[in-house]
Amino acid sequence: MTEDDITQHIIDMLGGGHFQVADDNTFFFHGADNKFPFATIVTKDHESDNASKLDRSGVFRLNIGVGKESFRALFGEQEPTGIDYAATDRLMPHPVYEKMYWVSVINPSDRTFETVKPLIAEARNLAAARDKTK
Repeated sequence: MTEDDITQHIIDMLGGGHFQVADDNTFFFHGADNKFPFATIVTKDHESDNASKLDRSGVFRLNIGVGKESFRALFGEQEPTGIDYAATDRLMPHPVYEKMYWVSVINPSDRTFETVKPLIAEARNLAAARDKTK
């Protein structure tokens, strides 16, 4: 999967939402307020987020904000330890935002992306539900 493939999939499912590119990173929003994305594609390390080693050529990380139940079903109740946050094609807790129930995968394969699609849909639905409660 490429960044463009993933972006196109998410655009196709947005139904009223939109995306924004800033500093070569892509942010996907359900509503028009741009307050908090439900998914992102990042291409660069940042001072507080460099565990994924995104400075490698052709490397990007897909991040998805899922619900607490889904996160715990994937990774258990305890805070995961011993994770190689630079591993590619592996669904894992986000290296910085795992406490907010974000998951990530670096350069997902087609197969891994198929397993991630329901998580993207969940994240979008959670964002839509938050918008309705405002």
